[in-house]
Amino acid sequence: MSTKPVRHVAIVGTGVIGASWAAYYLARGLDVIATDPAPNAEANLRKYVDEAWDLLTKVGLVPGASRERLSFTPQMARALGDADLVQENGPERPDVKIKLFAQIDEMTPPDAILASSSSGITPDVIQSACRRPERVLIGHPFNPPHVIPLVEVVGGAKTSEDSIARAIAFYADIGKKPIRLHKAVPGHAANRIQAALYKEVLYLIQQGVLSVTDADKAVSYGPGPRWGVMGQSLQWHLGGGAGGIAHFMEHLMDGLAGLMKSLGTPEVTPALKQTIVKGVLEEAGKRTVEEWARSENEVIAGLFALRAKNGL
Repeated sequence: MSTKPVRHVAIVGTGVIGASWAAYYLARGLDVIATDPAPNAEANLRKYVDEAWDLLTKVGLVPGASRERLSFTPQMARALGDADLVQENGPERPDVKIKLFAQIDEMTPPDAILASSSSGITPDVIQSACRRPERVLIGHPFNPPHVIPLVEVVGGAKTSEDSIARAIAFYADIGKKPIRLHKAVPGHAANRIQAALYKEVLYLIQQGVLSVTDADKAVSYGPGPRWGVMGQSLQWHLGGGAGGIAHFMEHLMDGLAGLMKSLGTPEVTPALKQTIVKGVLEEAGKRTVEEWARSENEVIAGLFALRAKNGL
């Protein structure tokens, strides 16, 4: 595996995801150069980084971290010339990704890692027009990247094991929690898990079992806090008592499997959508989306600090 360190990161596309990535990379002491052809892209990027910096400072900056290490150019070739790693955040359209990565492939040093933040397009599609597809992979963050540690890493058929190993090592080294997907599936892994949960939430609301607010309470005041500490399978290890996961599988799994068979499939109608909208707006009250997001980010950052303190 190549041991070349990643010191220069190029951000392609500076919308919400790209800007959040930029803020995080700067907080980890890296040099970041960003590019985006959109009007006001640089101003919007720097505004996002400035707003994120307070929280990143509370969480802890590494020595040398500075917003002064951020530069911007609308010319993609200039941004990519010295990149050790590219984090692409362009439009979620296959035709755009294919063309964009063919250009990125031509403009970057041959040993640079080319990572896409794509949430749904497979790496096989993204790397299909590249001359050096072996370094192209998915590095999909959970939103917002400067707060949530998870990164899903998955390569295509032409991605080398070396590139995947380098990407995972890099993300881990800067404080992320990368996971390796051994197969590419639509939506990757974590979004599919979210979709599975929300499928049952929608079913219970549509069947009149729960209101929107109470469904949210069922998650955030029930299993949700546990999931903020450990994953479901490890949680069942605790649920098995002294016998741990073996006891759970032997004595409790069959009952859970029976419950799985009874899970519903909602019909996502206009009426159901309106029920969700009405319920969420009532639940949100007078606080804006931005106010909710700031509060959520503060609580999540505090949770991770507490986890680290307790070795979790």
